[in-house]
Amino acid sequence: MSDAPLSAAPPDENRWRGVRILKVVVNAGVGESGEPRTKAEKVLQMITHQKPVATRARATNRDFGIRLGQEIGAKVTLRGPRAREFLDRAFAARDRQFDPVSIDRAGNFSFGIADYTDFAGMKYDPEIGIRGMDISVEMGRAGYRVRERRVAARALPHRERVTPAETRRFLAEELKVTFLE
Repeated sequence: MSDAPLSAAPPDENRWRGVRILKVVVNAGVGESGEPRTKAEKVLQMITHQKPVATRARATNRDFGIRLGQEIGAKVTLRGPRAREFLDRAFAARDRQFDPVSIDRAGNFSFGIADYTDFAGMKYDPEIGIRGMDISVEMGRAGYRVRERRVAARALPHRERVTPAETRRFLAEELKVTFLE
């Protein structure tokens, strides 16, 4: 039997400690129902190739004319290879630049894109107009299911949580992102 290691990871690194993308949520909030929300749904479907769901108002706000339960936006949740591919295209739309202040202490991050035409291959449609979106990314590693499972759910131990430094390293190495300092 040979003395070669069983995994492709370097011998000093544990491959189960690797950071990965758990999910990407693309949100387009318009603040009103009707035609603007329908246009936001159309944009999200064009960019993500997935059917968006409506987001609803959590409270009534008379100043903005919003009622509780009113559909005021749309969102799409991406996981797995689709999430990775979309995130790669989203960073390309931002010239692979990112502000590290947007990374929270749990290693998750968010950023916005001002117009859907920033994505490669998207052309301006005067019927839709200018539509932007917010992108939120949840990072994690193997074992995160402990906090979400139905039976015996527990808080994630600190050693299993992703740090902002690990997220920065992941973004720089895997997605070739440069940071605005």
